Amino acid sequence: MLVAVVGGGPAGMAAAVAAKNAGADNVLLIERAERLGGVLPQCIHSGFGLNYYGRDLTGPEFAEYLRQDVMQSGIEVWLNAMVIEAHHDKTLVVSKPDGISFVRADVIIFAVGARERPRGAIAIPGTRPAGIFTAGTAQYMINVQGLNIGNDVFMLGSGDIGLITARRLTLEGAHVHGVAELMPFPGGLARNIQQCLKDYDIPLFLSHTVTEVLGKDRVEAVKVAQMENGYVVPGTEKLFPVDTLILSVGLLPEAELIKQLGLTILPYTGSAAVDQYFQTELPGVFVVGNGAGIWDLVDNVATSASVAGEASVKQFYEPSQEATLEPCGDIRVVLPQRIAIGVNNPPRIWFRVKRPLGVCSVALTCDGKTIARKGYASLRPAEMAEISLKLEQYNVIEPGDNLQLTVTPL
Repeated sequence: MLVAVVGGGPAGMAAAVAAKNAGADNVLLIERAERLGGVLPQCIHSGFGLNYYGRDLTGPEFAEYLRQDVMQSGIEVWLNAMVIEAHHDKTLVVSKPDGISFVRADVIIFAVGARERPRGAIAIPGTRPAGIFTAGTAQYMINVQGLNIGNDVFMLGSGDIGLITARRLTLEGAHVHGVAELMPFPGGLARNIQQCLKDYDIPLFLSHTVTEVLGKDRVEAVKVAQMENGYVVPGTEKLFPVDTLILSVGLLPEAELIKQLGLTILPYTGSAAVDQYFQTELPGVFVVGNGAGIWDLVDNVATSASVAGEASVKQFYEPSQEATLEPCGDIRVVLPQRIAIGVNNPPRIWFRVKRPLGVCSVALTCDGKTIARKGYASLRPAEMAEISLKLEQYNVIEPGDNLQLTVTPL
């Protein structure tokens, strides 16, 4: 049995190790970069591994722990190898330094991650000078390449990568003039708002956005204004004299290879629908990590990918009977979107909400009947929450059921 894992980031490494430990004869890990780790080597801050390894690690340390697990498991690794085609019969076409290789796998696990949304996706008016970076690119240039990308910086978007990059720039001596967030609430985790902005006196402008970029050869200034119902509030525009604009405006799952297989792409995740084992509608094809949906913590990425890795060997089955699950109301994203019936393993349901909520109740329902309910002290859009079904609740679900996950403030 050959399990091919596409992507050597935390999800790919965790899935490969789990598949090998579960008894797969051969596991092939394919990574397009020159080293394993994905974005972890550029994330030099701590906060990784607490749940997965029980240790507080930096990104490079967490990557090295996972890499050691891969090496010790005897997994074959192809570096500088890029999958350029994926076929319905589980054949992968891989471009390598020595030519093109064809891999015929029994199982494929896509751990392809996500890409950052660029300036073109949000249509900021103005000129197109140098000095505009996505947060991940800025982080890589600072932490890995050792470059100074700017002295006076403004940040658009309060995602976690952007918040951490704002702190890093401050520590490098740059002046971060502020962070604008279009929504009326922060996009990042509460701990990053505190540790990256408040601790360094970096202003956060909620319900604001960049309305114009000024400059010819290099960014010279940005205009920022308050927004209401999608429109600029007159008289609120401010001019910030900066030489750098960093965008932290969201991630998009890499779905090109998945689309080649003809899998249905969900509009609210940008990826294929998966079941509780992260298997798609095509038996033997799994999608894990940020390639399945954007997670909050790398530990959760690795944990969920391990589920898929083990399932690819132990729970591999034809998904002939299943129910569907969709988010409703203030639930923005739910994983999984399909629930396989009759496998005697109650699923764990992950979800995100659209807006901050205080005390609330989340219910799993079908045709108006409540199957499970769980209370929460609070829920935040930046955090992935979960609800685990008990066996008796899971056994109530029948093939063909259309399940909904809803949240009710209390």
